[in-house]
This record gives sequence, structure tokens and C-alpha cells, in this order.
Amino acid sequence: MFSGASALNLDDKGRFAIPTKYRQPLLSEEQGSLICTIAINEPCLWLYPRSEWDEIAARLVKLSSMNPRARRLQRMLVGHATEYQLDKNGRILLSPALRNYAGLGKKIMLIGLLNKFEIWDESKWHQQMQLDTEIERAGDFEMTPEFENFSL
Repeated sequence: MFSGASALNLDDKGRFAIPTKYRQPLLSEEQGSLICTIAINEPCLWLYPRSEWDEIAARLVKLSSMNPRARRLQRMLVGHATEYQLDKNGRILLSPALRNYAGLGKKIMLIGLLNKFEIWDESKWHQQMQLDTEIERAGDFEMTPEFENFSL
């Protein structure tokens, strides 16, 4: 499981190194195979270990192609899904299309979200954290059923 925020740099080719603490589990459990796709609701990327992506893909393929929202999700998520293999230095090379979608500059943030990572441009990440904090402090959100009994 992945957690924490790591400030990283993209090199001139668009590569970044996965933090050392995640490399061994990704190499031993996933053979270094990762899938990166766009986040459908925020200007960032989602990076999944192959096994996690396979579960998502299995659910996506079951959606009805007659449902416009299902087609959009499939088109956006699967259409942008790119497979990567960690190189010998623990790096992956993000495609220009994915980097452009998320507006990634040289400084990025890799955010561990349990079963996946988010990849953000560093300045956009800080803006999003400011916004999220303000919303949570103001209590300006809808309490959905899954949160009614949730406690930290």
C-alpha cells in the first residue's frame, strides 16, 4: 500500500524515479509493471501497479457500451492507459500526451493513495491542497452515506 507525498523532478526526457521505498515491492510483486492513465476529474495522472489496473480493467469491460457515461469512462481511462516498466534505476518515462494532460512541469508530486499513486505538477498540487483544506475546514461538502459512520 502506498502513502505519503514525494517531491520529485522530471528530467528533460520526462522520466522520474519512483521513491526507493516503493521500488522493491513494485519489482517483487508487480515485476516493475505499472499503468499510467489520466485522472478523469482532476488535472493529474493515476499510476497503478499492474495487478490493481487489471482489476479496474475487468470492471470497465463489464460496463455497457450502450451507456454514454460508460463509454466516456472507457475511452478516457483505457484510451490513455500506458504501460510502463521500471528501468534499472527505478524510473519511468511518461509519454508527452500524459505529461501534457496533467500540465506537468519539471517539479512533480507523487502521492501515495493506498492502491495507486497520483502524479501532480507541484504547483497545482499545492493549490489543490489549499482548496481541499479550505473546503474541509468550512464543512462545505455533502455528507454521503459511505461517510456517515466513518471515523479517524
